[in-house]
Amino acid sequence: MAVVVGAYVALGANLGDAQGTVRAAMDQVARLPQTQLVAASSLYRTAPVDSSGPDYINAVVAVDTGLTATELLQAMQQIELQAGRERPYRNAPRTLDLDLLMYGELVQEDAALTLPHPRMFQRAFVLVPLHEIAPERVTAEQLEAVADQGIVRIDEAR
Repeated sequence: MAVVVGAYVALGANLGDAQGTVRAAMDQVARLPQTQLVAASSLYRTAPVDSSGPDYINAVVAVDTGLTATELLQAMQQIELQAGRERPYRNAPRTLDLDLLMYGELVQEDAALTLPHPRMFQRAFVLVPLHEIAPERVTAEQLEAVADQGIVRIDEAR
């Protein structure tokens, strides 16, 4: 039997029907093999950070998965591709962006994957929804550090 690991995935989109795309991606992540959705945050609206285009719709989900971190990342990239994700340049507006934030307590840094996600603690659009579903993972100091970044909850958690 596979080892089950708790993982957190950030979801964001700012092109097309961003709310619908993020909701559909939450469902797709929940349906991955050997994976069960544990919690899903509310949807949040944020201005682009290091990016351009319309406001983003963001959320975070918690899953328990038997997939390895690399397998989970590859499955997430397939979901992005199915949503029409293109990568014309760094931080381009996107139909869907999925980031693996944490995979258990794994610390990893290589060409394919860095865990925990290297910029997650600099971004309100990650920390606020993560705090909603896993308050023990985000400190008050971390939230205070991003308090100047505009973020608005637009839809209740599911």
